[in-house]
Amino acid sequence: MAGDGQQKRVPRAEDMRHIAQGFVERVTVGQRLPLDFSVKSLRVVDFLVDDLRSGEAEEGAIARNLFGLGAYVGEVLVRNAGAEWVDLDAGQRGYFRQWVGVRMADGMVRSPLGKVSNRYEDEGGGEESLERYYLTLPRGVRVAA
Repeated sequence: MAGDGQQKRVPRAEDMRHIAQGFVERVTVGQRLPLDFSVKSLRVVDFLVDDLRSGEAEEGAIARNLFGLGAYVGEVLVRNAGAEWVDLDAGQRGYFRQWVGVRMADGMVRSPLGKVSNRYEDEGGGEESLERYYLTLPRGVRVAA
């Protein structure tokens, strides 16, 4: 609402690890979800995105959860594939429609937040699997966990 004194804060690369960790803490309270930032946990993320699509959550809650899941996927890349969180420049923001992304060890910039949104929008889900996303990264990028 205009004039209410609140501005939406733009996410920054330096915030993303904390956002991902906070998301995990929030969604795992009282649940046994194996969100441990491992590569195999991306399968759980696929199921969570599918669950959001089939549920009846309000649009704002869906957007918050998709953002949290995107932060989680990015943090999996950071911890397991040698990526680092980066603030995107204007051209990258226009291309990815996001403020932050990850730079892979090979220098390529990727958008885990966008990938999660794509998974949500892909009703079949298979083409946008987040587990497959990680597994199809160029072999020279991955590092031992």
